[in-house]
Amino acid sequence: MKLTIPFNTLLIGAALTAMITASQAAPAALLETLKPAVEQATSEFDRIPEERRKALKEISEFVQAKVAAGRTAQVTFICTHNSRRSHFSQIWAQTAAAHYGIVGFEAFSGGIEVTACNERTIAALKRAGFAITSTPAEKNPVYLVKYSAKAEPIRAYSKLYDTFENPQSGFLAVMTCSHADGNCPLVKGAAVRVPVLYLDPKAFDGMPEETATYDERSRQIAREMFYMMSLVKR
Repeated sequence: MKLTIPFNTLLIGAALTAMITASQAAPAALLETLKPAVEQATSEFDRIPEERRKALKEISEFVQAKVAAGRTAQVTFICTHNSRRSHFSQIWAQTAAAHYGIVGFEAFSGGIEVTACNERTIAALKRAGFAITSTPAEKNPVYLVKYSAKAEPIRAYSKLYDTFENPQSGFLAVMTCSHADGNCPLVKGAAVRVPVLYLDPKAFDGMPEETATYDERSRQIAREMFYMMSLVKR
């Protein structure tokens, strides 16, 4: 007798297979220079307040749902100038996805105005262990940020969130600053919008606390992006 499997059962099976494949993917080999920062980030999850955990969990559930459906989960991090917090978030999120072996995740960043990726942001990322080169430009250089020898570098430069290089629809928008969150209540093309706000290290530019403040913001964002991706891994 011929066995007929219901179509819905086949769909559920395919989704589970996709989820298992993603969760069992081998972690990417991150640069050795990044390992101390990664170890610190993954050891400090207990420092994340409960309210922030809820927002990070919402993002992780979006990623899980996309992966389970066999689709690419695209997340765009947005701040006003795409110069500091949104770059930290994009770069650490993509690095965390590679660390946990999450297949089918893509991180982007953008702003509601164009300036430049701040050189202090790049300096902090270098201190964290990323390998970074740049292409010459007077006002808005493109930095190539490597987190793994086997992955394409992340192109870090200031751009609008809806630039052609970023997803145009179906993505999750993470608002990383209160100004962008308040001045951009509707993000064109976003399927979901989640505020995960960070204090701007720009307030300490040129002050004795500048380096420590940028490093702390980078560590905080790394901690939260690794926590978020650890939820996807589970």
